[in-house]
Amino acid sequence: QVQLVESGGGLVQAGGSLRLSCAASGRTFSTYSMGWFRQAPGKEREFVAAVARGGIAKYYGDSVKGRFTISRDNAKNTVYLQMDSLIPEDTAVYYCATSTRALGIASDEYNYWGQGTQVTVSS
Repeated sequence: QVQLVESGGGLVQAGGSLRLSCAASGRTFSTYSMGWFRQAPGKEREFVAAVARGGIAKYYGDSVKGRFTISRDNAKNTVYLQMDSLIPEDTAVYYCATSTRALGIASDEYNYWGQGTQVTVSS
């Protein structure tokens, strides 16, 4: 069983930045690939970014590529999402999740999920 706790969400003006963190329990964090997803009210869950177990291979959704950066610190059991040049369309609840597979982009490929953190970008 893996427990995930997100933090770092909040309200930010367009053009600003936020860094989300996701802290995982246990001693097997490096076993998992990690992903970030987001979901706005009335919309389907959207893939944002994923990072492989070693922290080198990464993949981004088209809507955030060039603006967001995913990274991980296996010694701290933590994955990060650095969000720059934020726009109102980024407003959503952001979730981190674990996967035993490599760089999945579908939510059903992930096993454990955090509770989410709200990100609101004002225009």
